[in-house]
Amino acid sequence: MSAATSDDVLIAPGGGIGLADVFRRRYLLSLIVRKEVQIRYRGSVLGWMWSYVKPLVQFAVFYLAIGVFLGMNGRVEYFPLYLLSGITIITFFNEAFTNGTRSLVDNAALIKKIYLPREMFPVASMMIAGVNILPQIAVLIVIALFFGWAPSIVHIAAVLLAIVIIAALATGLGLLFGAINVTFRDAQSFVEIITMCAVWASPVMYQWEMVADKVPDWMFVAYRLNPLTVSVELFHYGIWFPLSPSGGQLIPDMWMYAGIATLVSLAFLFVGQLVFRRLEGRFAQDL
Repeated sequence: MSAATSDDVLIAPGGGIGLADVFRRRYLLSLIVRKEVQIRYRGSVLGWMWSYVKPLVQFAVFYLAIGVFLGMNGRVEYFPLYLLSGITIITFFNEAFTNGTRSLVDNAALIKKIYLPREMFPVASMMIAGVNILPQIAVLIVIALFFGWAPSIVHIAAVLLAIVIIAALATGLGLLFGAINVTFRDAQSFVEIITMCAVWASPVMYQWEMVADKVPDWMFVAYRLNPLTVSVELFHYGIWFPLSPSGGQLIPDMWMYAGIATLVSLAFLFVGQLVFRRLEGRFAQDL
């Protein structure tokens, strides 16, 4: 065997370069995503059809229960679409965040046997949540088209930006809480509380004007600094706003706060990666 040359690079076994290492192994990532998606519908007669049936049933329930019986259809024009668009992006966040937190514990057997970038599991959880939410977005768009939805490029860009913000935020939080959950399983229960509050911490069931009228200015600023609030409003802007609803208003300084939300989500992604890398050495032992 020839001696190593000066140009050889020695890499410590089991080492990695974090999230960049995940996307260098895109094939393995795609296998994990494909396997989890297939497991979701294994043994189901309708299979993928359930992904389209659920949002249609949600729309019908919202229209009757909240729109007709509680009278919200008269207060907010196209209220079922307003509600369903907000729930769609929040569902993406909740599923990606919750599954990302559990992903390391759920794959403990694999982590203890072989080396692969452990960040792959929270990232895969986010991508699986994205795949699962696509049918709901498709149903949402079809319903919106029925009511005369005619979006501009800016409206479509707002929807895509909302998805990017939530993807980065959920991945960062999944890395952070997933790493902590390996040692302290209480983290999983804490995440359940966060996701339970998420739908009420953003204008999904109500309009942002209701918050602005009830809280001091500084609290309304804090409300808009929440990336979930901005993401929901971006989705409303992309799906609900092109229908020209009467009384529909953009949340003040939406685009400025969208930029802040993007930076906040990237900051969580950075912090989540740092904490993950710091705790990664104990994963095999604690699992």
